[in-house]
Amino acid sequence: MTPLLTLEGVAAGYGDGSVITGVDLQIDRGDFVGIVGPSGSGKSTLLRVLLGSVPASAGRLERPGGTRLGYVPQVEQIDWDFPVTVAQCVLMSRVRGRLLPWASKAEKADVARVLDRLGIGELAGRHIRALSGGQQQRVFLARALLAEPDLLLLDEPTSGVDVRTRHEILHLLGELHDGGLGIVLTTHDLNGIAAHLPRLVCLNKEVIGAGAPHEVLVPSVLEATYGSPMEVLEHGGMRVVVDVPSEAQIIQLRDRSA
Repeated sequence: MTPLLTLEGVAAGYGDGSVITGVDLQIDRGDFVGIVGPSGSGKSTLLRVLLGSVPASAGRLERPGGTRLGYVPQVEQIDWDFPVTVAQCVLMSRVRGRLLPWASKAEKADVARVLDRLGIGELAGRHIRALSGGQQQRVFLARALLAEPDLLLLDEPTSGVDVRTRHEILHLLGELHDGGLGIVLTTHDLNGIAAHLPRLVCLNKEVIGAGAPHEVLVPSVLEATYGSPMEVLEHGGMRVVVDVPSEAQIIQLRDRSA
């Protein structure tokens, strides 16, 4: 496979501090990769390094010329009261930097096409604040897809949504990947999202482990990543990660039951 992004010994952060350090990672064309780790482990920073919005302070990042990237931020970071419709919100990604203040007929047709592709064509004229969590996520997927990227980067795409919406988003991303789109996403959800992905990267400031779920969702890698013991069970052919309660928690539960 043709590498889209290659990181060798990359460190990056904000100000004088490094959030990630010594990261080696290769993203190939057509990859589907999940980046997992605890809060503060550098997942979002790594995603921004891949995007190019946060520069590497050390190491090397290589991206072939002409590689197109799409980015979907966390929905919690969006101002949903901003007065735009769904179609206008999506169109903003295409008209940025244009001299003309209006969209062309072709651009409007492209927006309609990508909204239909994501199953929200009927919402084009609706205000973005009137959307459900799953619909909001699809709007920003549409914004990213409008540029026809080679690689789609998503920051916690299922954060704050219910189980049904999480399933719908994962299914949609699977369809996009089957169509040839490379995808990298960050997630806290080990069982609902990470266990279903072809490839995982466990990150805690540095890469702790990388590979298929059965290779990295193991107690030793998870404990090194999250700093606490975890057990991995098999259920229906899938790996299920569960916390191992500490001795203090066990004593507390015994006291409560008593």
